[in-house]
Amino acid sequence: MKLILTAAVDNLGGAGDVVEVKDGYGRNYLLPRGFAIRWTRGGEKQIDGIKRSRSAREIRGIDHAQEVRTQLEGLSVELPVRAGDTGKLFGAVTAADIAGAIKKVGNVSVDKRSVEIRKPIKSIGNHTVGVKLHDAVTAHVQLAVVAAS
Repeated sequence: MKLILTAAVDNLGGAGDVVEVKDGYGRNYLLPRGFAIRWTRGGEKQIDGIKRSRSAREIRGIDHAQEVRTQLEGLSVELPVRAGDTGKLFGAVTAADIAGAIKKVGNVSVDKRSVEIRKPIKSIGNHTVGVKLHDAVTAHVQLAVVAAS
């Protein structure tokens, strides 16, 4: 099955890439989740638009990724969340929450899909979160989860 990726998929490709996958993988995983659309001649025209938007928000190279990494690792990100008296959160901290907090503090736009949380953050305290900027560059951001007043 020939598909056009609309989002980056690990071990497959980035947005705008035309890939050939097995029918079941495409039909049961990629298409229902919106990671891809079927390839058609008309769909080829959409590739240019997808690639343009991808390049606008993507890190421009490994040098740029390293600059952004030094900027992110220098930040002290504080995220206020609702918590109980014992320090446990009502729910968990999501990648979107972290991306929003990074943008607010450091004025650096980070895609929520690039935030890597090793284990769910469900308690108040200091946590380290990875942000994948490039295939070879990952920034480790110090996140302080505090109780909202």
